[in-house]
Amino acid sequence: MNKRTLDVSDLEPCEPLERILAILPQLQAGEYLQVLHRMEPYKLYPILDQQDYAWLTKPGKKAPVEIYIWRKTDDATIKAAIKAEIE
Repeated sequence: MNKRTLDVSDLEPCEPLERILAILPQLQAGEYLQVLHRMEPYKLYPILDQQDYAWLTKPGKKAPVEIYIWRKTDDATIKAAIKAEIE
């Protein structure tokens, strides 16, 4: 599985949302996106749901919040992303 990392922790609002939404269509099968953020992006979640993405949010090691995003239909990525990142 391939992980893409996007650090938006120093960006001003709305730019983190825009950058995340811009990179998601580029995800290939087997890839997931790790987002490093300074806060939990509550406005992002309904958009992800509408666009058929799943996510996991947790306190971060590299930034206050880390969000892992993958396509809902990519079962292999789901298992690998969750296993690798929450352990």
